[in-house]
Amino acid sequence: MEESSEFAKLLDKDTIKIPQVGDIVKGKVVTASKSEVKLDIDGVLMGVVRGPELYNEVEAFANLKPGDEIEAAVVDEENENGELELSFRLVGQEKAWQELRQAFKEKTAIKVKIVDANKGGLLSRYCQIDGFLPVSQLAPENYPRVSGGDKSKILEKLKSFVGSEFEVTVITLNEEDNKVIFSEKDVWNKKQKPALDKYQVGLQVEGKITAITNFGVFVMFGDNIEGLIHISELAWQRIDSPSEMYKVGDKIKAEIISIDGVKVFLSAKKLLADPWLEASAKYKIGQVVPGTILKVNPFGLFVKLDEEIHGLAHISLLNIGAKDKITDLYQAGEEREFEVVSISPAEHRLGLKLATAEKKETKAKVSKTKKTEDKAEVKAEKKVSKKEKEEKSDKKAKEVKSEKGAK
Repeated sequence: MEESSEFAKLLDKDTIKIPQVGDIVKGKVVTASKSEVKLDIDGVLMGVVRGPELYNEVEAFANLKPGDEIEAAVVDEENENGELELSFRLVGQEKAWQELRQAFKEKTAIKVKIVDANKGGLLSRYCQIDGFLPVSQLAPENYPRVSGGDKSKILEKLKSFVGSEFEVTVITLNEEDNKVIFSEKDVWNKKQKPALDKYQVGLQVEGKITAITNFGVFVMFGDNIEGLIHISELAWQRIDSPSEMYKVGDKIKAEIISIDGVKVFLSAKKLLADPWLEASAKYKIGQVVPGTILKVNPFGLFVKLDEEIHGLAHISLLNIGAKDKITDLYQAGEEREFEVVSISPAEHRLGLKLATAEKKETKAKVSKTKKTEDKAEVKAEKKVSKKEKEEKSDKKAKEVKSEKGAK
């Protein structure tokens, strides 16, 4: 009688609570496979986790073995076998949100998997929580620098990252809207800062060109530090496109001219002798010099006098008539005689005008062009007049024929 009395006391003390849908329960793993995991809940109930509820994306749920203790959420109080139907997925998602909240608050790095890409960036996934990694938040080494900004090539570059893992920080977190924005650039910046401490303005570096754009070239040097050489800092002379001088993979020496946070700006021309220092000795005002037209613009001509010194012949100094077009009279690659009208070595400017002999030649060219145009106009007028006469003659013949038929 005493034993049964003690058992009754234990039952009264440990009243069994039946878990409800939504409750989180803790159980011991009985069996574990890729298709299902069975749990012993307090030695009283059996629960099963199967199918999509297994949530293998989280390491804690992916490598379970008998005896392990794990939490699961109740999704059904009794399934077809009389067991609790459980879910790791619901618990895993909540844990993932907790980890995202912590990463966002403490600005710590996490790893995400790239699942897709569009023109704006990369669709990224942390466990089973989807987020977005914008193009603007990619590290320099992954930023799609495509010459000319070809959108299809940019998308092709972004698509190549699908399946990869990126280390990122969380920069936007809105659980209500399921909006999560990641940044790879933040992680890269934190790693770059200590490496940059040993560099300063004026220091010479040597690196490899990693990308070429319309506005300059990007150079990787030192401990994976990337700097930009703007097109204006590539050479002393005017350059239309950096791709004319360099290609990806070329080695280049440059001087650090600015460090702004983790942004490094370089200059290649600083390591070259400034040809403009001798320009005043080489060219004098009033001197007539041969020049090659590099580019024809609405405001004038860019002219190469030698490999380093380029000048500008303004349209007002080319004796072009009001009705004449500069593009009809001058072409890139032409050689002409020009007269130096101004020179400012400190500002790297040299002004030119068309030489006197060239003025006559240009006027003759304008006159010849005008005569050709006039002849073409007269010829066109004659052709129209002849056609009109033929049409009138045909019309009159038809009228006569019509009158005869009426009689």
